[in-house]
Amino acid sequence: MRESDDVEASWVTVDLAIFTVREERLMVLLVERGVEPFLGRPALPGGYVRKRETLREGALRELREEAGIDGGSLHLEQFGAYGDPERDPRGRVVTVAYLALGPDLPVPVGGTDARHAYWADVSEFVNGAQELAFDHEAILADALEEVRRKLEHTAVAAAFCEEPFTLSGLRTVYEAVWGQPLDPSNFRRKVLNTPGFVEPTGERTVPATGRPAALYRRGGASVLSPPLLRGTGRVS
Repeated sequence: MRESDDVEASWVTVDLAIFTVREERLMVLLVERGVEPFLGRPALPGGYVRKRETLREGALRELREEAGIDGGSLHLEQFGAYGDPERDPRGRVVTVAYLALGPDLPVPVGGTDARHAYWADVSEFVNGAQELAFDHEAILADALEEVRRKLEHTAVAAAFCEEPFTLSGLRTVYEAVWGQPLDPSNFRRKVLNTPGFVEPTGERTVPATGRPAALYRRGGASVLSPPLLRGTGRVS
């Protein structure tokens, strides 16, 4: 048999795991599919890459078309590729997965082949309580672990925060993503002792009750050394 006889035509898609923190919970952007396959099933936003666009351009377009969200200001990065021959009943489809992070993103608006778009609590899907279309549960689980790891070793947590932010707000991001409480004093010490993690604005909140809190912006550091480690309920 010639090698070409066993080559099957394949298509390329992009799928996006878009995370934000709303009401102190980690949320993921989902769409309800308006077409077959998996009609009516929740899925990550995504679709086919057009002939003359890059993967990133395709990801940004799908996010705009299916959810009405401009991804240009988000932290957007590629984290994996999925090519199981049985992942899509329409044929051999290889998907390139992206994750994106943003601060309290707006209510999405469904479009194209998405019946509607909405924010869902990540915990409902990573624990098997609900199912996603295609292999999107696996993609979501991998994306979540990638974000959790990045919070340990990089300063990307600030991408979830509107500037300026308080250290309490930043701690909320870590607690929502990691799914565990952190000691406030220990967290504050670690963040302030990490050069370039955050920078003080010199301003403070003016709460209706309680003590004012110092306000910060993102610093210039990209890598945290030493890292903030999860798993013990405390920041190492």
